[in-house]
Amino acid sequence: MPRTYQHDVLVIGSGAAGLSLALHLPADCRVALLSKADLNQGSTYWAQGGMAAVLHDRDTVAAHVEDTLSAGAGLCQREAVEFTVSNSRRCVEWLVSQGVDFDLREDQSENREFHLTMEGGHSHRRIIHSADRTGRAISEVLTEKAQAAANIEIFTHRVAVDLIHADGRCQGAYILDQKREHVDLFQARAVVLATGGASKAYLYTSNPDGASGDGIAMAWRAGCRVANLEFNQFHPTCLYHPKAKSFLVTEAVRGEGGKLLLPDGTRFMHGFDPRGELAPRDVVARAIDHEMKRLGADCLYLDISHQPRDFLESHFPTVMQRCRELGMDMAAEPIPVVPAAHYTCGGIIVDTAGRTDLPGLYAIGETSCTGLHGANRMASNSLLECLVYAESAAADIAAKLASLPLPSAVRPWDESQVTDSDEDVVISHNWDELRRFMWDYVGIVRTNKRLERALHRVTLLQSEIAEYYGNYKVSNDLLELRNLAMVAELMIRCAMERKESRGLHYTLDYPQQLAAARDTVLTPSNPALQP
Repeated sequence: MPRTYQHDVLVIGSGAAGLSLALHLPADCRVALLSKADLNQGSTYWAQGGMAAVLHDRDTVAAHVEDTLSAGAGLCQREAVEFTVSNSRRCVEWLVSQGVDFDLREDQSENREFHLTMEGGHSHRRIIHSADRTGRAISEVLTEKAQAAANIEIFTHRVAVDLIHADGRCQGAYILDQKREHVDLFQARAVVLATGGASKAYLYTSNPDGASGDGIAMAWRAGCRVANLEFNQFHPTCLYHPKAKSFLVTEAVRGEGGKLLLPDGTRFMHGFDPRGELAPRDVVARAIDHEMKRLGADCLYLDISHQPRDFLESHFPTVMQRCRELGMDMAAEPIPVVPAAHYTCGGIIVDTAGRTDLPGLYAIGETSCTGLHGANRMASNSLLECLVYAESAAADIAAKLASLPLPSAVRPWDESQVTDSDEDVVISHNWDELRRFMWDYVGIVRTNKRLERALHRVTLLQSEIAEYYGNYKVSNDLLELRNLAMVAELMIRCAMERKESRGLHYTLDYPQQLAAARDTVLTPSNPALQP
């Protein structure tokens, strides 16, 4: 039977954003933390490179701000950039206080000095890391802290269905318990979406399976505005191998001197940008895509074999191990790479406290649009954004919690009119079709005709999904497909609205950049409000 849960704060998502927000809330605040799978399965855990922060005397907040604004192709909101960067050192200090073990310089004196690496778009070494598994180090420490916190109740294998709101504010969510196969009611005074991005809308992606845009779709259905969803970042270097499912090769490899090569061994990046391999990700991904199409090549190559093996083993143990498992030796030969969908730069519109358009609803991390990333996220600013906005949202919730009303009485989820599905093959076929046409038509290079085809396809797909959703019991696969189709439509509509090429959005029909930079904002006209 369905169950009802009551908490002060409901946090949907267990990555760096959700975990750190839960830990920043007061000890007397009753928190429900929901994870779609087991803990440590989201994008944070797999983040290799690190977190950007101003930590060295030679670096400045102003320099980090200007680098971010430059990478964002004129679309970043300066207030959001300055807010985020100015809080970077404090976030690092908080992580260290929690027990995260970042790498130190080998030549340090008695003073502790972090080893900082370089990544594309940055003018200084400012990427703090734990070898090439920074996300894992952060995720494991924060998970352990959350599990030990008396006020945090963790629920795994829970998938959000839709938000609940009444009396003009968000009051909880309907949540599928995957093991019991029932939809439960979770009520809270404040709800936080920390559900990550939507890169699984694409056929090739570096993201884990859960990156299905759930938070963006739910917020849109609840009446929240979204912005800039045409800016989907494609990471330039994912390992190309039939058995290397979504394995990202960290940008730090290029930061430490890795060279991109054509199949004949020729370097090519300086023909596209004077910064070469350290140009922003949109430039590098587009260059690789161009050369692959020009040559008809399945992949290009990344070579860092000039570095000593010991150096590579200490700095990139995860990449080295995965390459060895697949019969490749990064220390002796170039490795094959291709671009893949990596990060959703747009999302739910929020302010610096993570507040959305719906009172009581917050969004933090990749599911949100803070104004930090603009038209192209600069490398390693994503973990920083998670930590900064988690702290600010937690502070806002804590300050208001005592005055927030208790949730109203809400009816449980009604599944009396639906049946078990005997046609799950429909879900898998629709999922495959969606990801393929998004890759073909809404990928690294776009045209009006491609976008029109994509919109036509996604409209037909959504009608099929709606019929299926209305007649059968919900499942994880069905919910993810429903959300991905919704977010895919929003991505396509945002792309059709932008009549220029800027940052990650490149269209052959409008190859020039307009003089004025404007956000693409979509507002729900008829939000499907849940009672």
